[in-house]
Amino acid sequence: MIDLQSLANLGEVIGAVAVVASLLYLARQVRHSLKAQRTENCARALERVSAFQAVLSQDSDLARIFATGVADTSKLTGLEKIRFAWLLYEPFGSFEFMYHTYKTDEIPEEVWKRWSQTAAWWLSYPGVQPWWTNRPVRFTESFTLFVESTIRKNPTDMEASQRWQQFIASGVEEPQGTSPAGAPSPLSTRTAAER
Repeated sequence: MIDLQSLANLGEVIGAVAVVASLLYLARQVRHSLKAQRTENCARALERVSAFQAVLSQDSDLARIFATGVADTSKLTGLEKIRFAWLLYEPFGSFEFMYHTYKTDEIPEEVWKRWSQTAAWWLSYPGVQPWWTNRPVRFTESFTLFVESTIRKNPTDMEASQRWQQFIASGVEEPQGTSPAGAPSPLSTRTAAER
């Protein structure tokens, strides 16, 4: 016959096993939740960038303003500069979101690396840097420090700007090289007429 002390000991063992099982289940649920959160954050970031790209691809006037503005904001009228300024808030707002979600391990490093290189590529354009310096609404302090560090490491790239203008003017078909930030450059200096 089992005495009271043995039953108490058995109860403690069963209780300990139940606690360990609960903790293992909870850890599994947390891992699953974090994975789902990372996937959702990536999707949200990409949706924002896609929406911005869709606007540019569907609105020829905004596309012209953007293409002109990134190269030289002095070629824009006052109203166009306002539109250009607010237009840039969308991709940089997306970059800021990705930056913060990366810092909290909510998006994978390789995703952030790709988009941080894209931000650096755009920041190398002579029209984007003045916008950043004169933007009317600030970003978070940590993202601002990241961007300003990127600008210091990646000064204005006049060759990239010229390739951009050639691309717009002549329709370049094949990419060549990479930008100073290491991001693939969607531009080439070879035009269809040169082939």
